[in-house]
Formats: sequence, C-alpha cells, structure tokens
Amino acid sequence: MKSKIHEVKKLNKIMSKKAIILVAFVLSSFAVQAQELKWETDINKAISVSNKTKKPMLLFFTGSDWCGWCIRLQKEVLKTPEFATWAKKNVVLVELDYPRKTPQTDVIKAQNAGLQQTFGIQEFPTIYFATAKVKGGKPSFTGIGSTGYVAGGPTAWLAEANDILKKK
Repeated sequence: MKSKIHEVKKLNKIMSKKAIILVAFVLSSFAVQAQELKWETDINKAISVSNKTKKPMLLFFTGSDWCGWCIRLQKEVLKTPEFATWAKKNVVLVELDYPRKTPQTDVIKAQNAGLQQTFGIQEFPTIYFATAKVKGGKPSFTGIGSTGYVAGGPTAWLAEANDILKKK
C-alpha cells in the first residue's frame, strides 16, 4: 500500500512538472507574439504616428524578394528580440519595399518611388532616420542620418543607429 501511495505521489510530481513546462511554453509563445512589430507602409500614417509619439521614423528601403543584403539585414537584425525592444522605444517603423515579384498597389508603388527620389536612395538596403511635418498636404522631411547593413548582428547595428539618433 505504501508503494502505491509513493507511486501516486511520484506521478503527481511528474504531472506537475509537465504542467509547469506547458504553462511556460504557452507564456513564451505570447511573449514572441508580443515582439511582433508594426511596420507602416503608408507614409502619411507613419508621419502622423511619428508626430504623435515624438519619435523619428526609421524608413527601411528594401527589395524584400530579390535583395540579398536586405534579406540578411531582416534576418540578422530587424527580426530579433533586441531590435524589437529597441524599436518600440525609439522609432516609428516604415517599410518602403521595391519588390520584383510581390504585387503592390499602384498607390504604394507611386509613394515608394517618390520617397526613393526624395531621399536619393540608390542602393538597398538603406535605412533612413527622419522626422516630417505635413505642409500644404505634402510631407516635408528632416533627415537625421542613414545606414544600411552593418556586420555584427543587432548589437553592432543598434550601436550605429543610436549614434545616428543622438544627432536629432
């Protein structure tokens, strides 16, 4: 009888440990979802959010489906928890994509082409930090600085980004 009680207690301990592991797994999946970042694609909405939050915009000029360095920057930096934490505190994220295969609306294509000209973007990836005001229905940008792919993962990239943002 004692051995049966001992076995039941042992089984309860194992089940409790499994339940704790399951709860930890579920909570960590919520934490990962919380790390999802909001990338604006409409520059007017991004300007509005930037002005409301008093945060500069991070304009990510990318060729998401053809640019190897853009894809690498996404993987090594922009999709990391370190970047997510930093971005939520410091910037309004704006993705300005120039895909070759992925369809886009004519409005987004025209907007992105205009912004590429405005900022003089000639290579991808380019990340431009800027603030903006809307004057007469048109955005007027104030550039802070720019960067692109930086070797060394999120630590190196964020150090460069912080140096740029100190100039604002």
